[in-house]
Amino acid sequence: MRPDHLTVTEIKRLIRDPYAIYARHILKLRPLDPLMRAPDALLRGTVLHEILEGFIRETLEHPAQCTHATLMRHAETVLAQNVPWAEARALWLARLERVADWFIDTEAQRRALAHPVHFEAAGRATLPDLGFTLSAKADRLDLDDLGRLHIYDYKTGAPPSTKEQTSFDKQLLLEAAIATRSGFEGMGPTRVARAVFIGLGSPPKELDAPLDTEPPDKIWSEFHALMSAYFDPDMGYTARRAPRMAEDDGDYDQLARYGEWEMTDSPHVTKVGQ
Repeated sequence: MRPDHLTVTEIKRLIRDPYAIYARHILKLRPLDPLMRAPDALLRGTVLHEILEGFIRETLEHPAQCTHATLMRHAETVLAQNVPWAEARALWLARLERVADWFIDTEAQRRALAHPVHFEAAGRATLPDLGFTLSAKADRLDLDDLGRLHIYDYKTGAPPSTKEQTSFDKQLLLEAAIATRSGFEGMGPTRVARAVFIGLGSPPKELDAPLDTEPPDKIWSEFHALMSAYFDPDMGYTARRAPRMAEDDGDYDQLARYGEWEMTDSPHVTKVGQ
């Protein structure tokens, strides 16, 4: 039994911690929700995306409203509706305030290159010989005058480095590959001019995916090879194969009995499901 569907954001986990994919998609185990809702990173990311989408939509219709004041008005409204913790609201609002001018300035540059056409755009592409589907949800798709796509992904913190994208975090590279394969709804095969992380941490920064050295066809071929390897019954799902930091915690470390073994130990192969 092998997963027949993953998302682009799960491929990093498949590369770094294959056992987590095994536990989630084959054993069908999920981490328990906390007893009490908390203002965590997941909520902050969701709120930020809603703020920026609302801001972009309004300013597309009214370009003169592409201002610091408009952005912060959207932020205050969305935070009031979704974040019932006063301290978290104040902290998150202050963090956005620090990068608001930078975002407005760089947004003008993005609009000069292309026009936003889709938000939270669903995409998918298949590997027919494996019966496997890869899906994505792009934060934002812009289209330029040459019919080329500009893919953007918002990050509350620092975006992954070029080296990390080349080796592990292939989210934008895979989204570009999906786009060239007619994978986004309502769009045919589309050339990708840019795929960019917009990091709203401190300091804020844009970081392009390395499409020049990692073009979509190359990425898709490598992705096919990766999934083909995991469809081989002799390929196991090693726990903590390549964590970013040795002290990083994984959702399934306890299930994998991490602590009873060390990272330097060789994995023990056990065939299951036969």
